[in-house]
Amino acid sequence: MSNRVEQLESLSEIRSLMEKSSKFISLSGLSGVAAGVFALIGGSIVYLYLDISPFYSRAYYVADPSVVKWGMSYMTFFFVNAILIFVLAMISGVYFTSRKAKNKGQKVWDALSKRLLINGMIPLVTGGIFCLGLIYHGMFGLVAPSTLIFYGLACINGSKYTLADIRYLGILEIIIGLFALFNIGYGLEFWIFGFGFLHIIYGTVMYYKYEK
Repeated sequence: MSNRVEQLESLSEIRSLMEKSSKFISLSGLSGVAAGVFALIGGSIVYLYLDISPFYSRAYYVADPSVVKWGMSYMTFFFVNAILIFVLAMISGVYFTSRKAKNKGQKVWDALSKRLLINGMIPLVTGGIFCLGLIYHGMFGLVAPSTLIFYGLACINGSKYTLADIRYLGILEIIIGLFALFNIGYGLEFWIFGFGFLHIIYGTVMYYKYEK
């Protein structure tokens, strides 16, 4: 009986070592929480800028496209807001992931993290260009759903190089994006739920599952 237990323990250790060598496991759940918080703040600022409330009776992007507030035009504000959210989320992601890797004595930048970054960026860059095309053609209502869908694809594409849990996050983001696609007027609310609340829930689960 004891030999069987020892064999099972050995197999478990071998499996763990193989996973560490083939997966980038330093992603921190706290980076997901931080990204979600920044998304909630960014979404709230949109409501303040347009002076509307959640579930506004008209689509947020037609509330008043000619508005100029805080020294920024409508399009400039949305661009600056989106860039700030993305940059802050990336900075927090690098910080928390680096801290986790350091605590575990692991490298942050290696062949696995490079593969993860490349495979994740392909759908993200494609989605970014696609959204610019939508804006260019005046299809503003499709931007929020598209960001959710392409982000979900990025999570799924990169999941084979990191923790499998991120694949489920990607699937949920795609589902939310598809719902938003058929409820155009509530794209901002779906965006806030997908990038805000869902990230916080996912990050919290990941933190307690792998870091506590």
